[in-house]
Amino acid sequence: MIQDMPTDCEKPSLLSSLRELGTPLEFLKFPIMTPSLAAAPRGDGRKVILLPGFTAPELSMQPLALYLRYLGYDASTWGLGVNDGAVDQLTQTFGQNVQDVANREAAPVTLIGWSLGGVIARETARLFSPSVREVITMGTPLIGGPKYTSVGAIYARREGLDMDAFEQEVHERNSIGLSQPLTVIYSKSDGVVGWQAARDVYNNQARNIVVRSTHFAMGTSPTVWKIVANTLAGKAPV
Repeated sequence: MIQDMPTDCEKPSLLSSLRELGTPLEFLKFPIMTPSLAAAPRGDGRKVILLPGFTAPELSMQPLALYLRYLGYDASTWGLGVNDGAVDQLTQTFGQNVQDVANREAAPVTLIGWSLGGVIARETARLFSPSVREVITMGTPLIGGPKYTSVGAIYARREGLDMDAFEQEVHERNSIGLSQPLTVIYSKSDGVVGWQAARDVYNNQARNIVVRSTHFAMGTSPTVWKIVANTLAGKAPV
């Protein structure tokens, strides 16, 4: 765990942001990777909950949820509709729901979050620790809050944030650390979240895995799906 605030983070370059227009091309990988996805390790039936990104609907997580159900996991979306970005409120509501599920299942829950959904997943793991088994994030702004994202100014204006002050708050929160296994998937081609800020530099047990994907394709990327499947099965991610 580190104490000094990371200083190597930047917003995505204009070129990376423009590459997001190529998101549909990511689907061309599916025919090539379908045999590999079908042969992924079978699930153990555990509960897995998937969280969407900022302004994204639950439907955005359904493809991955369907794939995980195919593998044998009890996978579902988070049940809170569109992610409106109210992180603290959503964390409390979602955390209580996760706690209820964990109590009902008599087992902690695995959380998978895309973009801002990953922030909520990790905060849920921090505040409702006994109810969360592990966390997987995809293209999630872990450092600086919205500061190193292409939508940071819009988000900060809407929420009334001082981004420098909020970056310090996020750093102090991250410095507390998490106890669960953490898998952090990021892309240097991400046009929404600066890739340096999407890595976990706070937790020694975190596995940072780089992929080639746009931000908006990450939740439906077959490469990411294979990493998720292997991670859930306790295998080497790649």
